Amino acid sequence: MKPKIATLGSHSALQILHGAHQEGFETIVICREGHRKPYEVFPVADRILDVDTFADLSPVMDTLIEENAILIPHGSLLASTGGVVPDLDCMYFGSKDILDWESDRTKEREWLTDAGLRLPRIFDNPAEIDRSVIVKFHGAEGGKGYFVANSPDDFAEKIKGYTDRNYVLQEYIIGVPIYIHFFQSRVMDRIELMGFDKRYESNVDSLGRISARDQIALAKVDPSYVIVGNIPLVMRESFLTEALMMGEAVVRESLALTPKGLFGPFCLETIMTPEKEFYTFEISARIVAGTNPYVNGSPYTDILWQEPMSTGRRIAREIKMAVEQGRLNDVLDGA
Repeated sequence: MKPKIATLGSHSALQILHGAHQEGFETIVICREGHRKPYEVFPVADRILDVDTFADLSPVMDTLIEENAILIPHGSLLASTGGVVPDLDCMYFGSKDILDWESDRTKEREWLTDAGLRLPRIFDNPAEIDRSVIVKFHGAEGGKGYFVANSPDDFAEKIKGYTDRNYVLQEYIIGVPIYIHFFQSRVMDRIELMGFDKRYESNVDSLGRISARDQIALAKVDPSYVIVGNIPLVMRESFLTEALMMGEAVVRESLALTPKGLFGPFCLETIMTPEKEFYTFEISARIVAGTNPYVNGSPYTDILWQEPMSTGRRIAREIKMAVEQGRLNDVLDGA
């Protein structure tokens, strides 16, 4: 029985399911109550399954197994489970173990540091804050709750209400945020540069559109970093060498972390400074929403594949090639 492609109805599901159709797969989308509309309007899902919460997929697990479905993870799965992907009886694309390294910021930093990437300083204690820091909470929630603090007192005031959450105090690097999308293929044994994006965040980006005088007048409005959208970006070609080398380095280091290492789509979340230095502040070890502007492919995938190739379609192409070569277990977790 040919596999079907399944994913949660959120984040990058339209892209994933559309790409699966392009590669000839039937598709299944799993929706929370009240969130069916996009998958009824856009013709990407052959079947819609309902759950109360993404944190508990047990009500649809038997159906996924019967349909021979492969579940494709994205950020909504991590956000709903606190970053720890639960045991799932259905087939699963990618490595759950590597996602644990993404969701724990201490382990994530160890991974990136050992890969030789340049990282912002981390402050172990709020009393050490002597410059602007961004306070980030653990897990994949699209920047929810992040804030900037400039002193120990500033931090103490702004952390009120978040005392039950784990956080990291990260040096705030001034520069251009650049999100680099990759695909590590186990079937073809190569890394592919899929594209770049920058993100529109509320309300920090809207505050940046007004004059300094008016920003002072809005002094009581705290900036927030909730991602509301993604903007495609084409990098200067001279920066591509370092970007590719960074991607290769984290894949190479990942093989020391889990048996299969990092494979499939992933994203390095970076800042480029005026000195043309990349600082990597996070890795997302699965498809990111920043790939959504490229449903018809990016300049880089167009050159590489000579046909429309989104990250969603690239996932399906990898599965298709694995099936044709009798290597499906190579792209599934735990197999």
